[in-house]
Amino acid sequence: MIRVLIVDDSAIVRKIFSEELKKESDIEVVGTAMDPYIARSKILKTNPDVITLDLEMPRMDGLTFLRKLMKHHPLPVIIVSSLTKSSSKLALQAIESGAVEVLSKPGSAYSVGELSRELSHKIRAAAAARRPVARAASAPVQSRPPRSTSDSVPALEITTNKIIAIGASTGGTEAIKEVLTRFPTNPPGIVIVQHMPPKFTTAYAERLNTMCPFEVKEAEDGDAVYSGRALLAPGNYHMVLRRSGARYYVNVKDGPMVHHQRPAVDILFKSVARVAGKNAVGVLLTGMGADGAEGLLSMKENGAYTVTQDEDTCVVYGMPREACRMDASMKSLPIQNIADEVIGQLKV
Repeated sequence: MIRVLIVDDSAIVRKIFSEELKKESDIEVVGTAMDPYIARSKILKTNPDVITLDLEMPRMDGLTFLRKLMKHHPLPVIIVSSLTKSSSKLALQAIESGAVEVLSKPGSAYSVGELSRELSHKIRAAAAARRPVARAASAPVQSRPPRSTSDSVPALEITTNKIIAIGASTGGTEAIKEVLTRFPTNPPGIVIVQHMPPKFTTAYAERLNTMCPFEVKEAEDGDAVYSGRALLAPGNYHMVLRRSGARYYVNVKDGPMVHHQRPAVDILFKSVARVAGKNAVGVLLTGMGADGAEGLLSMKENGAYTVTQDEDTCVVYGMPREACRMDASMKSLPIQNIADEVIGQLKV
């Protein structure tokens, strides 16, 4: 049984989470708390495996509590946040501080049924994650001047012969950041799926855009893919790669969930396999489940070079493990070595 403590100042949220989790045979709610002070005593009393944590609470905010928890009693934490711009940015700070997942508050992104599936999936992923360790505070990031939009990019720069496709889930926000920030200033066009709710992908793309020496943006339907640009699939929408002549672009679309996910890595990877073939490199990073494994195999079978993150550096060695089991991965590497391997292969 996975033992869960729910920390939220909303009695409604505590009630909904408790009732929905009672339906799961492998999850037990061992307690609830309306603020971090009550949570502290219940952690000591109940010894939970996973905590769901609201960010906005009385007496002490969730981010402050999380940082104290990671320092003194590290546990897998799922951040529960409303779909606002400020809350999304706080949620990203929480992930940088050690949280392993983020979930939208009930009524914002999910119906109760969708919430139940998403909540239980994230709890299982968090329970499978490596125990977090206290992290040093991130150094302040210098914002770079915004890159010009595709309308003003020189014609020779808006095409790219090569494509880098990246997929990740639990633990992926930090893993993707690790890979992208090691790329050179003008890499081939990059397309990314990270399992995250709406709004959070917007904040995440904006955050990456301040950290990388190239443009990173949340994808919009019809966006061009070119050297020096990375496009992140928006939460709750699938993203596929298309080609028109020498130009690559993306379609952002609705559709059924795949592996309980939207966006799904498999949807992106299979489109890259069809459209870019041997001119692509596929990278599958940390995450729970099997999303991306079939797509990575399809990329390999169509001539692409494929890489997975190794077990030792994954937060959850689920998606890469499944890809390796299917012989979809041509090389398994520590996260800090993946960027060099990708760029090296693209120069071959």
